[in-house]
Amino acid sequence: MSANDSPAGQQPTQTTTVNEAVKDSAFLKACRREPVPHTPVWFMRQAGRSLPEYRKVREGTTMLDSCMRPDLVTEITLQPVRRHNVDAAIYFSDIVVPLKAIGIDLDIKPGVGPVVEQPIRTRADLERLRKLTPEDVSYVTEAIGLLTRELGPTPLIGFAGAPFTLASYLVEGGPSRNHEHTKALMYGDPQLWADLLDRLSDITAAFLKVQIEAGASAVQLFDSWVGALSPADYLRAVMPASKKVFDAVAPYGVPRIHFGVGTGELLGLLGEAGADVVGVDWRVPLDEAARRVGPGKALQGNLDPAVLFSTQDAVEAKTDEVLAAANGLEGHIFNLGHGVLPTTEPDALTRLVDYVHTRTSG
Repeated sequence: MSANDSPAGQQPTQTTTVNEAVKDSAFLKACRREPVPHTPVWFMRQAGRSLPEYRKVREGTTMLDSCMRPDLVTEITLQPVRRHNVDAAIYFSDIVVPLKAIGIDLDIKPGVGPVVEQPIRTRADLERLRKLTPEDVSYVTEAIGLLTRELGPTPLIGFAGAPFTLASYLVEGGPSRNHEHTKALMYGDPQLWADLLDRLSDITAAFLKVQIEAGASAVQLFDSWVGALSPADYLRAVMPASKKVFDAVAPYGVPRIHFGVGTGELLGLLGEAGADVVGVDWRVPLDEAARRVGPGKALQGNLDPAVLFSTQDAVEAKTDEVLAAANGLEGHIFNLGHGVLPTTEPDALTRLVDYVHTRTSG
């Protein structure tokens, strides 16, 4: 099914067709909480800065331009699959791509991150957030078509930024340590805040639908900054928008993963928002995370990315701790507790994949 086959405004009435070999992959089985031949492994930010082949292919091309070129997206997404033998690929993009696609004046500045020329802080500013159409991101449909043909039995994960994290970038004008403008709006004008997140939930859902309809067999919603909130604030002011995103893609039947950083106090709520798989950072052991999330969800995580800078013995020991904490979980996908750090030695990731596969096979 292509991105243009569904009549406008209608939900799909059946699940998307997934290659049988992909459907039977260890990754998708773990997402569905089914028995697996080994614990599947993939890494957030596996496609990118830590790989010399990535830096080479990106020479002379800006980050946003790279995200809009299907040939580059395909090559970059495939690189870690070839090198590390991971159990899933994740679509190479950036969470601000759909905002750029609808005309928001922003750029990704090296060493800084996304920077928005005119922050959104008033009701009049909301008018700049129009709906996203498949035509706005036709390069995504093309790239995923190329990727699914190349990946064969390896699943492709689509992704998007969650409404809160997108709102934070838009309101702050860029990355923020304290999110003071964001919280000031959230507390000071709750209705404007709700309307902002509602618009962003529509944009995010549309972006994920394009990826699923093009062939992504799972999706992850990144809420990078949501750990800055208390559970009460998350429940009241953020969860409705995230739930709207998950509900919008539920009819497709693909696993939905939810991840945020510093979200130990929010883990149960992240699951309640509609995720099938809850991502856990390195601060909470997986057995404790399972208690907080409750039954009926798989977990993803959660080796500290900094461990990979230590000795192989230390990496294996810490990996064993993660696997021991995951023993008995309904479903477990091994990942880092956040993205691969830029100066990580690529061979350390390759060795880690092999170690997890070996330790959990049989």
